[in-house]
Amino acid sequence: MSTGTTRSFPCQGCGSVVSYAPGTQEMICGHCGRRQPIAGIGGSVDEWPFESLPTLPRKPVGQLTAYTYVCQRCAAASHSNETATVCPFCASPLVLAPEATGQIMPEAVMPFRIDHHGVRTALRKWARSRWFAPTSLKRVSDVATITGTYVPHWTFDAHTSSVYTGFRGVYRHVGSGKNKRTHVQWTPAQGSFDHSFDDVLVVGVRASTLPVNHLLKLHHGDAHWPLRSAVPYQPEYLAGYHALRYDIEPETAFNAAAQGVMSQDITEACKRQIGGGLQKISHLSTRYNTLTFKLVLLPVWVATYLHGGEHWPVLINGQTGHVEGDQPYSPLKLILAMLLTLAVIAAIVFLIVLVA
Repeated sequence: MSTGTTRSFPCQGCGSVVSYAPGTQEMICGHCGRRQPIAGIGGSVDEWPFESLPTLPRKPVGQLTAYTYVCQRCAAASHSNETATVCPFCASPLVLAPEATGQIMPEAVMPFRIDHHGVRTALRKWARSRWFAPTSLKRVSDVATITGTYVPHWTFDAHTSSVYTGFRGVYRHVGSGKNKRTHVQWTPAQGSFDHSFDDVLVVGVRASTLPVNHLLKLHHGDAHWPLRSAVPYQPEYLAGYHALRYDIEPETAFNAAAQGVMSQDITEACKRQIGGGLQKISHLSTRYNTLTFKLVLLPVWVATYLHGGEHWPVLINGQTGHVEGDQPYSPLKLILAMLLTLAVIAAIVFLIVLVA
């Protein structure tokens, strides 16, 4: 077991405990309702040179053990693999000092903006949009267990320089009338270009910890994370919530994920540079002039509901309220939909035959 310093957050009014209030810069007491501002807000979110990783004091992920928490309210000892949790005996917030985790310290945190009420509203809206789900799913917001969890992610920035050789293909029309045909004229192309990347995001936990397939969907489209709203890390934002520790090292995150995203973008940029209707790349080499990283904690509401004796996970973006999750299907609704489809097809065929 690893023992570290546990932060406590007493209410300045009644001495009870306070938790972070989503969407604010305050903490609120669950006993007397007193609000108190989070002190020391400000500063900038920094990136760290990738080449500095070997010099950072940290333990390999595989050598980490459970942390020992000692609640400063009830003095109970408990164990957890999380870097923030709540006391299982008195429900007081427990946040481990970042330097005591044995891991790279988070540089930034994106605080929760959606509170419990907003989460249940989002779940009800999501349930209503599941056309083929059982009617009972509409009660998901009432029966689901919901946990606010900060999930570690790595972000990578880079400035790259690339050189390439290849061919540019241009469509040419020759002949006329019935003899007109199109062929591609290829001409050699070569050159160089620079390309920059900002906040290429990689999940820092494995699928055994959370349903990463749903987590990845929170990265795109309308669900995407507004990373510009991340603020310098302060433990007060974690008070009353859970925070996972990363189990994917930054080197692995870059080599297995981020570099692939960058390579794909660089290839597309190369094709645009070559121009023409078609492109062939014979050689493309890239130099990373600067590569930086940081660890950021992103807010996710983790909901689980029981249906048909099976647990179904749902994830809610703690900033945007976007929902991604699994759902059961109603056999009756699926059969009715199939019958309706067959009826429509039959009606169309009947009209075609009638007109003919």
